Amino acid sequence: MNALTALIQYLFQRLAFAVFAVAAVAITVCTVMAALSQWAWIELPLNYDGQPVENAGMYAQIGLTILAVGICFFIPTNRRIMQLETSHRKFALNMDDITRAYGAVHAADRGDVFHMSSEFDSVRERLAYLRDHPDLSTLEPALLEVAAQMSHISKELATVYADEKIERARNFLKQRQEEVNLFNSRLDQAKGITSEMKHWLHEVELEESVAAAQLDRLRAEMREIMPELGIERRVSADEMARDSRVVELPPKAAE
Repeated sequence: MNALTALIQYLFQRLAFAVFAVAAVAITVCTVMAALSQWAWIELPLNYDGQPVENAGMYAQIGLTILAVGICFFIPTNRRIMQLETSHRKFALNMDDITRAYGAVHAADRGDVFHMSSEFDSVRERLAYLRDHPDLSTLEPALLEVAAQMSHISKELATVYADEKIERARNFLKQRQEEVNLFNSRLDQAKGITSEMKHWLHEVELEESVAAAQLDRLRAEMREIMPELGIERRVSADEMARDSRVVELPPKAAE
């Protein structure tokens, strides 16, 4: 898409230059022929301050001729700018091709395809691989050679980040991730059990406190009704911490 747009822009620029050059030559020829009284001047009805301007067409034709001739002097400068743009575009296209070729040969290098150690043999091996590549065989040999040299320079990087090492590192990280997930699941399970035990303990302590309160209330009630029944509970000082003795007393005399 970018190449098609650049081609259309290039064609329209060339067409515009050609049309302008032809128009400049034509108006110059017309002006020269009119100055030699071979052709007539352009007639242009023009009024200024209510009065008609004589020979207005001649002045306009001469002015347009001078303007066209003056602009023609800028065409070479614009041409050089267009040449620079074209060379820059070609350089960008070449860099894209080199990048694509380098990506292919670097991927092959990471897959441990090349085994030559010397620089000459290594570059030649990579260059042969690029020439046999189905997507890169149409590129220029100079571009393929540059990509092969770049791949040879970065072969240590390809060794460090080889596909086998990357796959092993990914498997290791995958195992670590699985271990972390298993640990998190067990941790969540332990948290659930801990929460359940705490809730259970709270309920047991609550029931114990309720039972103890009921027992204390029952003892207090028994202490209140035992004297009325003629039963008194005496606890000696020595036996206070060990045992208690219930002594039956005679009932109180009726008043």
